[in-house]
Amino acid sequence: MSISDIFRINELKANLAQIQEERDSLKKELADYQQVRKERDALKKLVPETDLYRQLKSTISLLEKHKIEIAQQVKNLESEFAKKTQELELVYELQEQELKQQLRNLNKQISDGKDELIILEDSILLQSFGFYTPKYDFENSEIYRIKLEQIRNQQAAMVKSHKAAYCIQSVTLNNSVREGELMIKDYLKLLLRSFNNECDASILKVKFNNIKSIEKKITKAFEILNNLGQRMSIVISADYLNLKLSELYLCYEYQIKKQEEKEEQRRIREQMREEAKVQKEIEEMKAKIEKEEKHFNQAMSSTNELLQKAKTDAERELLRNELTNIQEKLSGIEKDKQDILYREQQTRAGYVYIISNIGSFGENVYKIGVTRRLDPQERVDELGDASVPFYYDVHAMIFSDDAPSLENALHKAFDDRRLNKINLRREFFHVKLEEIEELVKRNFNKPVEFTKLAEAAQYRQSVSVQADFAKLPAVFINDGTGTPSK
Repeated sequence: MSISDIFRINELKANLAQIQEERDSLKKELADYQQVRKERDALKKLVPETDLYRQLKSTISLLEKHKIEIAQQVKNLESEFAKKTQELELVYELQEQELKQQLRNLNKQISDGKDELIILEDSILLQSFGFYTPKYDFENSEIYRIKLEQIRNQQAAMVKSHKAAYCIQSVTLNNSVREGELMIKDYLKLLLRSFNNECDASILKVKFNNIKSIEKKITKAFEILNNLGQRMSIVISADYLNLKLSELYLCYEYQIKKQEEKEEQRRIREQMREEAKVQKEIEEMKAKIEKEEKHFNQAMSSTNELLQKAKTDAERELLRNELTNIQEKLSGIEKDKQDILYREQQTRAGYVYIISNIGSFGENVYKIGVTRRLDPQERVDELGDASVPFYYDVHAMIFSDDAPSLENALHKAFDDRRLNKINLRREFFHVKLEEIEELVKRNFNKPVEFTKLAEAAQYRQSVSVQADFAKLPAVFINDGTGTPSK
């Protein structure tokens, strides 16, 4: 609606108001006249015809003429009022139709805009991205690399054979077919270069949260460039577009597979370090046992020599008791030797640990892991290093001849309660300790002691200190700017 229409509506409203006012005034005059006429008729019966009467009669006649004129004016005003009202209703109806049409146009623009919208902001994408379904799912990154190279070679072959983009009809320039062909060739180069640059720049930025947007962006570039080439009858082929999209999927899956391989290599290196630490512990323990065994064997030899030289029964009794103690020590050392030998030979023997860190992860979150360390607490202490604010609490330490199998059984049982459902090396589960204890008893036939309450000493002390801070009165410090700061 234009500004002139708005002024026209306001003018019509003002005219209607004035007409209504004049009509009301005329109706009042008409009522007054009718009252005067009634009074005249009454007087006519009572008063004889005199000059005054004739004068009054003349006046009344004039009033009757005036009445007719007023009635005609009222009729004209009502007619004009109806006409103005009809015009105003028509203007309102036109205005309503125009506004409805504008609303339909805006809704269509919004709908079209949504179809063309390509989201690339990470903060928005992170709220809306879904899981990507692999198109290839090859076994390793080398296969991806080879396939990616094949796709790019196919693209190059299409460009060389003029199948990537082509002109669907012959074009002449200055009445010359040759010049037309050269012009089309230049346009094809320009069109393909634009499309390739757009694809390369987009594929380079592909990540887990924008692959759908990149796919839409490449398809949109294909449609826009083909629309631009319509006048020259130039098109980029759909096969070339499909190769570009295949390159996008391969590049993305190639990145994912390389990351998975890095994670696996990291796991292997960590396992190798763990095995090296276990082997080092075993070697150190073997050296310690060998040293102690040598010491007690020497002590036994010395005690036997003294026993042979003893002269009294009391000396001999004392030395025999000493020999008994040494033999017990040697028996213990022999048992330790057998344990170390067993642990060295049985590579699957180890400890499954159940630990928590409520200061870092909250209640009912447990890490279920395995270690072959002779002292499993060393592994727990390593996990509670500077990467988490508080130390871990141990709820159970289960020695098993086949620790990996026990760990795997627990992981499978609580797989749907993993905190990290992507990286399965993060062995944290949101589960109750009673459920873990029940499952361990079903899969492990030896008695296991569980510590139900997590000590979490530093965390609980920190909470207490924070509560004490909250009770302190607010202290304001003048920072030199004239404004006190808390």
